[in-house]
Amino acid sequence: MAQCNKRTLIIGATGFIGRFVAEASLATGRPTLVLVRSGATSTSKVKTIRALQEKGAIILHGSMGDRNFIEKLLKENEVDVVISAVGGDSILDQLTLVEAIKAVRTVKRFLPSEFGHDVDRADPVEPGLTMYNEKRKVRRAVEEAGIPYTYICCNSIAAWPYHDNTHPSDVLPPLDKFQIYGDGSVKAYFVAGTDIGKFTMKAVDDVRTLSKNVHFRPTCNFLNMNELASLWEKKIGKTLPKVTVTEDDLLSAAEEMCIPRSIVASFTHDIFIRGCQINFPIEGPNDIEVSSLYPDIPFRSVDECFDDYIVEIQQQPANGIGGGAPNSMVEVLAITAATCA
Repeated sequence: MAQCNKRTLIIGATGFIGRFVAEASLATGRPTLVLVRSGATSTSKVKTIRALQEKGAIILHGSMGDRNFIEKLLKENEVDVVISAVGGDSILDQLTLVEAIKAVRTVKRFLPSEFGHDVDRADPVEPGLTMYNEKRKVRRAVEEAGIPYTYICCNSIAAWPYHDNTHPSDVLPPLDKFQIYGDGSVKAYFVAGTDIGKFTMKAVDDVRTLSKNVHFRPTCNFLNMNELASLWEKKIGKTLPKVTVTEDDLLSAAEEMCIPRSIVASFTHDIFIRGCQINFPIEGPNDIEVSSLYPDIPFRSVDECFDDYIVEIQQQPANGIGGGAPNSMVEVLAITAATCA
């Protein structure tokens, strides 16, 4: 791979998406700066920071909300590209970042924290709508400032979509029963974290993605809930019961305003009831599908991602008893049986 010399600042690299983006940036050989908050942080984030540093990341400490600090950072480090992958509670802090980028006028591309749906088209119920309105506000600020941008609309993460959890990557696919949203027929696009990082870093230097919404719609991962369930059943060699989660169930979970789970419930409703990923064509002048840009680069399939979960299950002792990891699918099924007991 040819080395890229564009100095890239990544904010939010200790999060799920940010970590993949940072690793992909480092893999290109470009100088990669990672901004992390000063002060104490969780053990997992410290581990991620250390791992990125070992791969060559330049770790900087400070606040995205400190305009003077950000302006100084961008100037002194001659930053060409800024990528934000911050979480929901920090979305509006990007407005200060936008002001700093506008002031220095040297950043060649800015990718705000998107990495989900096209927020100008999706319309979830509250509390998800509040987050999307904040992202829309950041978009408008970027555009009004005349900053070169790319919006990454990568849709869903290649994992089992739990409506009542903070993040699908945090939990294994079900071993006891499936929760199927509606009739399970509404399709969505699922993308592995590594592919989110890989294609983001390809798009960031591509003139064709300048001032565009870059949509991730891999045909190999265009699946509905029933198809996801069938795929997972084949992996574990077991048929699981299915429980219907109705539209009213999802709306009630969203109305509870238990953050962040209610936000996830509102997004789940928008995806698997309303079909927010598939109810519009990609044909506008500001839209482009990533596969059309890089047709020879494959996406990792959900089938392959589910293989990773099988390995993870194999590494867990059955029912929390014993110290050895199972060595065969027979033992995986023993774990499944113990979990369902």
